[in-house]
Amino acid sequence: MKKEIKIPTRVPETIFKTRVRDEQAGGPNPYRWQDVTSDEIFKGRKIVLFSLPGAFTPTCSSTHLPGYEAAYDAFKRLGIDEVVCLSVNDAFVMFQWRKQQGVKKVKLLPDGSGEFTKGMGMLVKKDNLGFGERSWRYSMYVENGNIKKMFIEPGFSDNCPDDPFEVSDATTMLEYLKSKN
Repeated sequence: MKKEIKIPTRVPETIFKTRVRDEQAGGPNPYRWQDVTSDEIFKGRKIVLFSLPGAFTPTCSSTHLPGYEAAYDAFKRLGIDEVVCLSVNDAFVMFQWRKQQGVKKVKLLPDGSGEFTKGMGMLVKKDNLGFGERSWRYSMYVENGNIKKMFIEPGFSDNCPDDPFEVSDATTMLEYLKSKN
């Protein structure tokens, strides 16, 4: 069943539960929890954020994340402060996915409870795949917390039988940003 899309004008205020390296922690898991707010990510900055259904999933791992990683320097040349990949996964999963993918430039941001995604109006059920609630695939350009442009994949719905990947890719976002300059 298709859902109505309501695009917010600003990113939602959220606290992301992240893990950061802490040499003083020692042991086999030298990390500590660190809360990161939406303001810390978006305030006074130009951000490209793309959101996807899940770490380690086929399209997300083979095309979506690698495409943004490969285009990272082109985004920086266009004045983008940071490229962020968001998924409704926990910090541990996002950390391991980053390692497995060899990502060095794109910031992976866990939205473990889906609060940011819910605030964006992009939370969908993926029970048909055994995923529970996840993010619909989209990308957006944000200036100082204000959403300037969103590319939302077609077919926005709960339990969508397909995984559309037509407009949230790095190339589409790059073309949009180049047309603005």
